[in-house]
Amino acid sequence: MHEAVPRQLTPSDGTPPWVGASAVTALLAAPRPWQEAAALLRHPVWRGEGVPDGGRLPVLLVPGFLTGDPSLSLLKRWLRARNYWTYTSQIRFNVDCTRVAVDRLERRLVEFTDRIGRPTAIVGQSRGGIFAKLVATRQPERVCGIVTLGSPNVDHRAINPFVARHIRLVAAFGNVGVPGVFSADCVDGECSEKLAEWLTEPFPAQIPYVSVHSRNDWVVDWRACVDPDAENIEVDSSHMGMSAHPQVYQLLGERLGALAATPSKPAAVG
Repeated sequence: MHEAVPRQLTPSDGTPPWVGASAVTALLAAPRPWQEAAALLRHPVWRGEGVPDGGRLPVLLVPGFLTGDPSLSLLKRWLRARNYWTYTSQIRFNVDCTRVAVDRLERRLVEFTDRIGRPTAIVGQSRGGIFAKLVATRQPERVCGIVTLGSPNVDHRAINPFVARHIRLVAAFGNVGVPGVFSADCVDGECSEKLAEWLTEPFPAQIPYVSVHSRNDWVVDWRACVDPDAENIEVDSSHMGMSAHPQVYQLLGERLGALAATPSKPAAVG
């Protein structure tokens, strides 16, 4: 059994980068994810240098808000080249109600682990990291570790106000009955409050939990990613670029490699 990670207080200092920033500064930050992806393809970690073998460890990949599984295709390709058994969330466009989406992801996890008879690791980006945390809390015997990338796992509402306005715009479609789209209740209502409660539940101490954050995250308030139940690691990355950042890939190689090398009990089935 893994030892519990010592609880770390969520920091109250250090404002997110959009506070007091000019429009020019925001504009200059926009192309950074593409620059990070280009840097990854030139980096030795992309070729697997110094990265342990994955040992066919299963890894579930969960995309962020407004994206689907293809957004993590670069990470999927890299993990498969390192001998990981990757599988996707089957999310086409991550805008569904959180309760509905997490229930569906939990079924996906149960079906897969029943089939292979082995616990899985989960890597989730942004909103996908919230899903990873909730599913691991519900199914601790089926999860051997999670890594969340820029995920506001302490406060899901701690985001850039500009992004928040776009979320409310998406919710307007759900309000009029567009299928597969969350409504205002998921933003400010009972559903949102329920999610806040779920995120405060103790995380299973036996599951390694790494939360990656960046003070240069222009979407999520980085302080909301610093979870007392996690090992919190800071990188210098954009929000969208975290799934294509050399430093993150080095971290994933190390932490997933350690999980792959750790003997695990068969996944609970039934």
